[in-house]
Amino acid sequence: MTDIEIAQKAKLKKISEIAEKIGLTEDEYEQYGKYKAKVELSVLEKYKDKKDGKLILVTAITPTPPGEGKSTVTVGLTQAFNKYGYNSIAALREPSLGPVFGIKGGATGGGHSQVVPMEDINLHFTGDLHAISAAHNLISACLDNHLNHGNELDIDITQITWKRALDMNDRALRNIILGLGGKLNGVPRESSFQITVASEIMAILCLSESLEDLKHKIGNIIFAYNRSGEALKVKDLKIEGAAAALLKEAIKPNLVQTLENTPVFIHGGPFANIAHGCNSILATKMALKLSDYVVTEAGFAADLGAEKFLDIKARKGNLDPNAIVIVATVRALKHHGGGKDLTDENLETLEKGIVNLDKHIENMKKYGIPVIVAINKFITDTEKEVEFIRNHCMKENVKVALCEIWEKGGEGGKELIDILVDEIGQEKGKYKPLYELTLSIKEKVNKIAKEIYGAKAVEFSPKALKTIVKLEKMGYSDLPICISKTQKSLSDNPSLLGRPEDFIIKINEIRISSGAGFIVAMAGEIIDMPGLPKKPAAESIDIDKNGKITGLF
Repeated sequence: MTDIEIAQKAKLKKISEIAEKIGLTEDEYEQYGKYKAKVELSVLEKYKDKKDGKLILVTAITPTPPGEGKSTVTVGLTQAFNKYGYNSIAALREPSLGPVFGIKGGATGGGHSQVVPMEDINLHFTGDLHAISAAHNLISACLDNHLNHGNELDIDITQITWKRALDMNDRALRNIILGLGGKLNGVPRESSFQITVASEIMAILCLSESLEDLKHKIGNIIFAYNRSGEALKVKDLKIEGAAAALLKEAIKPNLVQTLENTPVFIHGGPFANIAHGCNSILATKMALKLSDYVVTEAGFAADLGAEKFLDIKARKGNLDPNAIVIVATVRALKHHGGGKDLTDENLETLEKGIVNLDKHIENMKKYGIPVIVAINKFITDTEKEVEFIRNHCMKENVKVALCEIWEKGGEGGKELIDILVDEIGQEKGKYKPLYELTLSIKEKVNKIAKEIYGAKAVEFSPKALKTIVKLEKMGYSDLPICISKTQKSLSDNPSLLGRPEDFIIKINEIRISSGAGFIVAMAGEIIDMPGLPKKPAAESIDIDKNGKITGLF
């Protein structure tokens, strides 16, 4: 059966039962139909003195285009914890419509380790991403309205940094002209769209800890510079309250369930290749108060999502992760070894490609907490291939577990949770970020590029260097760094597989996300509005007369 067929046959419990299971009262959540709910932020105040559970980060090696099952392992792992007597909640990101209708399809796990209702979550869910798009575009509309009505702030239209947002892959909107058609249609200027999951509003929602904090952060967004070169912020337009008002429901974490009726918070969805790639701090903290083990994931491979989780989210949220799980697959490692047919047994290409796993293990160990490898088994994997990875990890003195959670659900994660409980229980190590915030912007970019990616050097464009000087003069040098680069390679060149060496990371542009509180470095050819493939997943998605959806993987 396909993932969607498995999901549609699942016996879901009413969301009120799931809420009751984790200790929520009727006044602490609002139902969105039978199987979804928004949870009130008051829960965090209620449990503020309760000890946090243990936090487990699930990440992965550099993936093949369809992905390696990181969300599937996250879901399967929380099912395993609950199946074998532990209290666990998963904390995940919300899927973006871009990938859903693009190349990857649905993003709610797979096989017998999925979050449900799968169709709702992958499509509109509770409307969070639409609310984020609306808040983002309110700022855009008010900006252009201000220009049209006299430009009291003296905005330099050549230095407007705020774009428009749409949660869809649409390459035709990467470069546009606004305001054509005469004076009644506004001031003509060049602009562009970015996908909603790359919006600073999305980042702010995921990094805020209250509605007031959200409003404050939105007010601090730099949207342009005036003709004297001074930064202009959203609070100068006096609309931070209006933008926050559009997000008053979106800021509340969403509660759903897995196929095995275990609780899951899904909230926020920034991409990890072009944004910081983590679900909301609020959802993670809520899960930590309501369970003993929280399993969360960060987008794409460990060089992207995990690094940003550990250096941005954990630092800003004062989180203390206890273990890191690196998901590895036979097919991805053979891909990195130059293999073309990833389904045939090939130990030679597997051996060549396993250097990619080695690098990610090496990177994650820098953060001071236990690292465990989870082999996410596919039905095409042979016993020899699985054993090769297991033996390699044992030689490298790294704990490793076989995961069969796609096929078996929680039962297939028993080996992994046994290792995690043991490792966490021994309290091995203490989380520490990769770099100090007191380093200069260039030093922090170099630190990530050299230590995490393995680059020999970083090359900054003249434009990037000019922006760095400006930001340092403005007092923003002490912010963490969010590097936007391809997810297909440790380098910024998607064709360099395995563990590339002697490459240079090219930083073409530096951007400030002053509201979210980090600096974005654009590496290589990365863009913030993806395009659809020649044959998008949308062509396979359909709905019948009874409303039954097919094709969402």
